[in-house]
Amino acid sequence: MLARALGISASYLNLIENNKRAIGGKLLLRIGERLGIDLEHLSGESEARTIAAIGELMAEPVMAGIDIEPDAIRDLVARFPEAGAALGRLHRAYADATMEIEVFRHRLKSDPLLSQLLHEILNRIAGIKSGAEILAEIPDLTDTERSRFIATINSEARELVPTTRNLVAYFDQTAARQRPISPIREVDEAIFANRNHFPKLETVADELHRELAAEGKLQEATIAEALEKRFGIACRTQQAAALAPETIGTAALPFPESMTRPARTFRMLRAYAAQAASASLDDATGRLDLSSDEARRLARRALSSYVAGAMMMPYDDFLSMAEERRYDVELLSSLLGVSFEQAAHRLVTLRRKGREGVPFGFLRADRSGRLTKRFPLPGLTIPGFGHGCLLWPIYDAFSTNGVARQVSTFPSGGRFLLFAKAVSKQAASFREKPLVFSVMLACDIVHADRTVYGDGLDLGGQSVEVGPSCVPCPRLNCAHRQEIPV
Repeated sequence: MLARALGISASYLNLIENNKRAIGGKLLLRIGERLGIDLEHLSGESEARTIAAIGELMAEPVMAGIDIEPDAIRDLVARFPEAGAALGRLHRAYADATMEIEVFRHRLKSDPLLSQLLHEILNRIAGIKSGAEILAEIPDLTDTERSRFIATINSEARELVPTTRNLVAYFDQTAARQRPISPIREVDEAIFANRNHFPKLETVADELHRELAAEGKLQEATIAEALEKRFGIACRTQQAAALAPETIGTAALPFPESMTRPARTFRMLRAYAAQAASASLDDATGRLDLSSDEARRLARRALSSYVAGAMMMPYDDFLSMAEERRYDVELLSSLLGVSFEQAAHRLVTLRRKGREGVPFGFLRADRSGRLTKRFPLPGLTIPGFGHGCLLWPIYDAFSTNGVARQVSTFPSGGRFLLFAKAVSKQAASFREKPLVFSVMLACDIVHADRTVYGDGLDLGGQSVEVGPSCVPCPRLNCAHRQEIPV
């Protein structure tokens, strides 16, 4: 009955029920409406995030010797979702605590002031200990010698007090300056839980776009004029050496003279959105239910960036253009005057119910290989931090003149089309080193033929066997492995 109502065969519905087929778009919407179930539960995104978190937990060295099959993890999450969520939360807390320990360990090794204070304290304690041992173990000291050692002990003890106070004050100051690590992960998880799509902010972005767009296009001069007239924020181009850090809400918005036009436009729109849509941003931030002021500050900035991207690429027009151009990110960025990364990031946000684009995952890596930005996809296991799999095209892109692409199979059996390109964040001057990243998009193989990046590839044939990263990867005979598997 359900298959007939949905307009699909019973066998196809059976494949969907057993997670053998990915669904999205109108079919997902019809199933949700028919069954009265929230779309996130049907798409499996929340479940996939929990499974990935537990997988990362089991890859930790402390879990060595405990062997849990992936099917058992999926069964646990399916039968006891709250228990799965609890394990995921515990792993995030453990990872944050471990990272903080690493930060402090590095500080103990490399901080010169801390090293000096500790060295001074240890020397004074050694002096006190040495004097006390002499007094206790040498009975035939003269009164003069005994008085001299007692005076030395008293002197070292008196000097030890201010040194210890300086050490305590130092820790108090550094603790006050120390930025929490966990708020960043908390904000990431909150955005992932919303599928990186915020309908109310899309509406706000459309309204702000109409305010600023002349003949349907955003002009840099128009945005700068609106910022100064409406909010008293002056846009200024400065040399890098004189550049002050950007602070939203201040009277000046500085740009390095080497910054590209798309980056300047984005930064101006983010500043405009932060002021013009202040109430909407506060409301959206509050709905994320974050636990600290730092997390709320980071989230508000991220949501301001979301609005800026939506203003540069309004939802309906951008989705129509993406579908017509078959998700050619380079062509889209050229037609719209935006960067490759901006267009790729906007594709990830096209998740409006009933009018969704191809579901993409997004990754960005720096030259060291460290992942600096990520938006996961159901079934696509990616690490929460650190480095990814060396076989991903995100690393090939640094040495490729153009787009690197491949069909990849993950240990779970999921097949994905991965494509990546190296991008420069700014046009560097002679004195500046170019800031280069690699940006990668990933989609389930069932959507690959909707993109230009699937053309010419054997989508049903041989693929590159990859993993999430070396430590949790079960491919023991991989020649590219750099770390011992757990």
